Amino acid sequence: MSKTIASISTPLGKGAISIVRMSGKESLQIARKVFSCKAFIDENITPRFLYLGNFELEDGLKEKCLCVYFKSPYSYTGEDMIEFQVHGGSVITQKVLDKLLSVGAALSEPGEFSRRAFENGKISLDEAEAIIDEINAESESELKASLTVAEGRLKGKIKELQHSLTEEIARIEATLDYPEEDFEKSAKDAILIKLGKIKEQIQEFMEASKNARYIQKGINIAIVGSPNVGKSSLLNALVGSDRAIVTDIAGTTRDIIEEQSSYKGLKFNYIDTAGIREATDKVEKIGIEKSRQSIENADIVLAVIDASRELTEQDKEILKLAKSKTHIILVNKIDQPRKVEKQRHEIEISALQEKNIEKIKQEIYNKVVNEEIDFSAITVTSERQIKILKDCLESIEITISHFNASMDIIAMDIKTLWNNLGKITGECENEDIIDMIFSKFCLGK
Repeated sequence: MSKTIASISTPLGKGAISIVRMSGKESLQIARKVFSCKAFIDENITPRFLYLGNFELEDGLKEKCLCVYFKSPYSYTGEDMIEFQVHGGSVITQKVLDKLLSVGAALSEPGEFSRRAFENGKISLDEAEAIIDEINAESESELKASLTVAEGRLKGKIKELQHSLTEEIARIEATLDYPEEDFEKSAKDAILIKLGKIKEQIQEFMEASKNARYIQKGINIAIVGSPNVGKSSLLNALVGSDRAIVTDIAGTTRDIIEEQSSYKGLKFNYIDTAGIREATDKVEKIGIEKSRQSIENADIVLAVIDASRELTEQDKEILKLAKSKTHIILVNKIDQPRKVEKQRHEIEISALQEKNIEKIKQEIYNKVVNEEIDFSAITVTSERQIKILKDCLESIEITISHFNASMDIIAMDIKTLWNNLGKITGECENEDIIDMIFSKFCLGK
């Protein structure tokens, strides 16, 4: 019998409430040892009903709290569960947990509640990964992508594909069982058509996931330019706050400054770099070297030049560096008389007056993101799942290349594809295939 586990489920610290939960067959028995309430007796306990009572701590102390019982299998883990809602303080919460551990519960391992939910069929592997992404989401795009998977839409599609493959395996079994019949050619034709449709579906998943990195981590944007062109003012305008120090003294920014904002649901990670020039100060030299590294690591570079002066050699060097990456040339200080020559595909801006700031954001989005992201689509962001999808495409190509081989070899290839798809949801056993074979294509039965 698996042990009954307990853990604190809310962040430690001061707050209105904290939740301590248990999962396992002995959850209710352990709860009755420490929680007292007139209505909380075995024959009358109502699942999913909040009971107000006293939790007995050490030394005769009592904590007034709420208790709720979730009866198996109608709980998150699929087991009997108990949750205590206690006052939100780190000391009292820890004491409640310590008491549960002293009367029979075992401290859970990280992620063990969700592991049990998966093992008990309450969630699939992709849904478990989506729950983690949902918790860690820092942008609207991350949240929407994780919620789409968490609600089971990806699992549903994967199971549809597996079901289609199961039917084809059953078709192959029929040809092997009745070799005297001329089934093989028609079976192979039908399998090729089905594989083509499955390939298209997987490619749709891959296409929708091209922007997965940007959904998860955001777009890295390096703001570069020679000293005093207005990089820090631009950063402040882009994020809507005075994040960077702005002066007319060259070299004010001596290190990189990072700040985030959101645009169309994506995180924009702005990096304000030290002005690139020949520096004599050791600290400034380090900052300038970091600026060069920021350009290398950026998804897009905002190259800022000063409209009120002609291009310097430093400006030309910066534009050369920027053009090695996806970039946008920004001509700043257009509120002053223009002296700099026209640049190809430039955007005129005034960082101080916040002119054309939204235009910059839209241009960043257009240049980096392949197309407008459809957040209602199933977007696979997990690197593990994306790799599996790539493996599935390879499996399909291998299966097609073997179509001159015997049907039993083709069947093995399709079973490999079936199992690869199942790795996404955690369902990669062959029992379902066997069941389907006996329930379908039973000629004469």
